[in-house]
Amino acid sequence: MFDTHELGRRPGAMKRLTRTADAPADLGIGDVIGVPEGAPVKLDLRLESVMEGVLVTGTARATVEGECVRCLEPLSREVEADFQEMFSYPDADDRNHGKPADPVDDAEDDEDRLFLEDGLFDLEPVLRDAVVLALPMQPVCKESCAGLCSECGVRLDENPGHHHDAVDARWAALQGLAETVQDGEKDNMGGAAPGVDKKQEK
Repeated sequence: MFDTHELGRRPGAMKRLTRTADAPADLGIGDVIGVPEGAPVKLDLRLESVMEGVLVTGTARATVEGECVRCLEPLSREVEADFQEMFSYPDADDRNHGKPADPVDDAEDDEDRLFLEDGLFDLEPVLRDAVVLALPMQPVCKESCAGLCSECGVRLDENPGHHHDAVDARWAALQGLAETVQDGEKDNMGGAAPGVDKKQEK
């Protein structure tokens, strides 16, 4: 939770904060990549008082860990996520007298809006969205990673000349058919055709 009491409610007032917070659980994309729970997340924040509430603009920096989707090796890298969010005063609607009320729009807005509670705001949902959007959906240890051999699982970057001579299983049946046809042709070439022998006998 962050306190806005010192900022006040005078529009235009601004305050900068630098904090280090512990990463919440599940700050990432499943088991693929994310910030380990409890790891430090550095926050640079700017709080700005506006008519409707407090506009929070900031940058989060953290180290994420995961595994390469190609070779399954562990990876670690720095991630930086920018965000901006409005935290509305609970009485913001009362202060905006000039705007006609639309119950449907108000209901939809309330679902998306974040509110200050006793001058405090919770940054976790905003931080979570920003960090997840900054993460790669298909993390790789390096762009040139060749991955693993589909036959035996050996890491191809460490064995660049690695290959298998095995026939593709999808073509095995056709290859067997081709060999049968070739064998039949060889048998026919070995002697005269049956029809020819009958003619010669006549």
